Amino acid sequence: MDNKIIHEGNVTLMVPKFDKVSAKAPVFYNPVMELNRDLSVAALTVFRNGLNHDIYVCDAFGGTGIRGIRYAKEIRGIEQAVVNDLNPLAVEFAKANIKLNQLENVVVCEEDANLILRKRKGKFDVIDIDPFGTPSPYLESAAASLRAGGMICITATDTSALCGTYIEPCIRKYGAVPLKTEYCHENGLRILAGFVARTFSKYKKFIEVKFSHSTEHYMRIYATIGKGAANTDESLKSLGYIAHCKNCLNRLVIKGLAPIIPENCPICGGNMDVGGPLWCGEMYSTDFVSLMILTVNQLSLNTKENVLKLLNTCLDEASAPETYYEIHKVCKNLKTSAPPIVDVMNLLKDGGFFVSRTHFSPTSIKTDANIVELKKIILHLKD
Repeated sequence: MDNKIIHEGNVTLMVPKFDKVSAKAPVFYNPVMELNRDLSVAALTVFRNGLNHDIYVCDAFGGTGIRGIRYAKEIRGIEQAVVNDLNPLAVEFAKANIKLNQLENVVVCEEDANLILRKRKGKFDVIDIDPFGTPSPYLESAAASLRAGGMICITATDTSALCGTYIEPCIRKYGAVPLKTEYCHENGLRILAGFVARTFSKYKKFIEVKFSHSTEHYMRIYATIGKGAANTDESLKSLGYIAHCKNCLNRLVIKGLAPIIPENCPICGGNMDVGGPLWCGEMYSTDFVSLMILTVNQLSLNTKENVLKLLNTCLDEASAPETYYEIHKVCKNLKTSAPPIVDVMNLLKDGGFFVSRTHFSPTSIKTDANIVELKKIILHLKD
């Protein structure tokens, strides 16, 4: 197997050469996920800076060791980073890369991800779960193992299930019905967050989502963990459902695990499709994302421009309501051409509505205006 040397962040690593990224590769390494890793370094830096002690981190699916090695080398106050992988060849790569970067605060393990989390219960302040596919089989062990006050970082690449292309796998893996809508990526991210919240709640632990995003082929969530039955019960009130009318594009957010959901749209009378349960709470912390932006400006990153663009857009939409409107979809529903999105946003602001762009889609907006109000503004622009 041929190898090559790459430079990412402040580290130099040896990685395998292969034509296509897949689970069948001898050792898993995905160059496309550099943005993901850059964001992770920023997020964990902000998290660590908010504590008064050094932290233990577990990268449960280490591959070449790149993520755990970057954490150990680029973040101040990492007592130990555990890089774990069940693949013995990956373990050899990780060991070689630790030596290459002259690190003493990284250890390598060759175990099943669930086993290493269970065996080191209460050891980790941060657990990073970034598998090839769904993270759902590993969340139970993470919930049982992660310290209160810690952070869970989760990646899901099975977006076809979370976004509603394949309904049954989403029900099977996440215990939720997806919605195949124009805002399906937000639905998927909220289903993932809801699944995390329900899983941790079994252990009287609750989540506070600090940052999340949907980029290319994956979804990613960063959440801190609190403890206590009363607080956990209160946090679960953020679970709910989204009902969507394909006829007029109206959508309703209904909180609660067993709420009354109308079968027909209150605006046009059309049938409502329902997705959930999912997380209806905040998906970003304004303070946390602001600190991430400040941190990124101080880091040496190959993807810095793209990272800052994503973070600034997420910061703008942090106060936005659930779901977003894809302007071309709304205009197609109106049987008219789409006006400039900036003009739509300006008229919404003039009308006293909240409005922002969204990182989910370049042709979409988030607003507290309902579909009737949005359509009126679009038709006004077309007059």
